Amino acid sequence: MAPLDLFNHLLNFVAPAFAVGFLSALLGRLTMRKAAGAMAWWRQGAINFIVGVAVLAGGLVFFGRDGKMATYAALVLACASSQWLLAGSRRPF
Repeated sequence: MAPLDLFNHLLNFVAPAFAVGFLSALLGRLTMRKAAGAMAWWRQGAINFIVGVAVLAGGLVFFGRDGKMATYAALVLACASSQWLLAGSRRPF
């Protein structure tokens, strides 16, 4: 495989994590109230992206292939949980 093909495959592998991670950070700003010590949106998006890439890599190892819907569902749940923790707007019941 040529280096450019490998780079293309890697970009396509992490693209869902990038989209979900940064969209959840941006939409989190709109839907959740901002706490006093909340991070910047781009830092939240970067952390969500790292969490998402870890979930995608775990799905690749577990299932042996990329693109399973269970992996994408886990990606959405992991990024949503990460965003919830990072937003700092947790309130006790």
